Amino acid sequence: MASAGDISHGKRLKSDILSLENVGAAVRAEVADVKVIDVHTHLLPASHGKLMLWGIDELLTYHYLVSEYFMVAPAEVTHDSFFKLTKKEQADHVWKGLFMERSPISEACQGIVTTLQKLGLDQLLAERDLEGIRAWFAAQDPDEHVEKVFRLAGVRYAVMTNIPYVEDEAQHWRCSPPKPVSHRFRTALRIDSFLKGDWMSVSQALKSEGLEESLEGANEYLRKWAGIYKPEYMMASTPHDWRYPEPPAAALMKPMVRAYAGFGASELLDKVVAPMCEELKLPIALKLGAWRGMSPELNPCCGGDGVASADIASLQALCAKFPRIKFLVTVLSRGNQHEVTVVAQKTRNLHLYGCWWYCNNPSIIEELTKMRLELLGTAFTAQHSDCRVLEQLLYKWDHSRSVIMEALVPYYERLLKRGWKMTREELRRDVQLLLAGSYEVFMAR
Repeated sequence: MASAGDISHGKRLKSDILSLENVGAAVRAEVADVKVIDVHTHLLPASHGKLMLWGIDELLTYHYLVSEYFMVAPAEVTHDSFFKLTKKEQADHVWKGLFMERSPISEACQGIVTTLQKLGLDQLLAERDLEGIRAWFAAQDPDEHVEKVFRLAGVRYAVMTNIPYVEDEAQHWRCSPPKPVSHRFRTALRIDSFLKGDWMSVSQALKSEGLEESLEGANEYLRKWAGIYKPEYMMASTPHDWRYPEPPAAALMKPMVRAYAGFGASELLDKVVAPMCEELKLPIALKLGAWRGMSPELNPCCGGDGVASADIASLQALCAKFPRIKFLVTVLSRGNQHEVTVVAQKTRNLHLYGCWWYCNNPSIIEELTKMRLELLGTAFTAQHSDCRVLEQLLYKWDHSRSVIMEALVPYYERLLKRGWKMTREELRRDVQLLLAGSYEVFMAR
């Protein structure tokens, strides 16, 4: 398989009719060269200080790698003892267990190797010099490093995940004048508590803002924070058992229980989230199918979540009920992918994006890209990174480009064999749609 890094980024070929002999090389070059939009990440800018996760120790202690490490960790290394260690000490354990005592063959481990190679640290990598790698990162200026990583990854901009009820983050947005944020970052307003029907958490958020603990207060809360963030969209990762509308049992709770529980997920969607999205003309981005807290012993590194099949009929019902709201969706379970792709084909206000989390592996990216091309043409966004650590942009986009380009080549070769004539500009247009343009077209509709 060709690597995105192996394709020339030099001067583009003169516009002409592509031939069967050169279309494969043209596809690979265009995918390697396109400036992508990363439509969903957990990144934060350098102006947020320690909340911007970056550097080798953050990379090595990311939950993918910590979870993998515990499959091979010595018996005496318990979860409790590991998470009491400093970040550097945890990274040392992961490096020893996954890179020194065995080959780093998993996708997460290979991602570390790709990242260091992309940053020009080949010699330190070859010598397995973790301290030398740390020293290199320590010498970087955070703002300059952000720009370098985005440039090397070929990312135009990334959409963040901004959580107003997490005070450590929210304080950075309340500053007057506002803190500078690089043009490489755009905002999204995260509202998980609303879609979980977690009225206790919503009430706490309202109380902290001095707002009435009511539906109107909840509306004002979202209105206020949308004004602060100026987000691309509202977004939520739903519980694995999320249903819309909620099952009748929830609506038929005894009055006393109902009063204690407050407002349910469907009621908050119908009376708060949807009206605010219509008022503010904001889409809703949904992530479906995460089984939260499946392995609680890994929760300290955010690695305790698993995967479950989502109810795609609930998504379709939500889109049908609110035709004036645009919805973006990605699903976690491989088993949901065909169903959600068919729903996307039939639902004008729904846009399918990316290969999320456990689907962000080369074999599954290839499978999903082909299925979506066959059902949706270019009317989807082929990938997003879901990055939490800045430098993950480098490997996630390099690996994804490598898979996507090879998935695309046979489709264009078959098209030309069947007599279709197309130019390099038309191919470039298609690639831009798949990795940036379809999202922008959908959002602008």
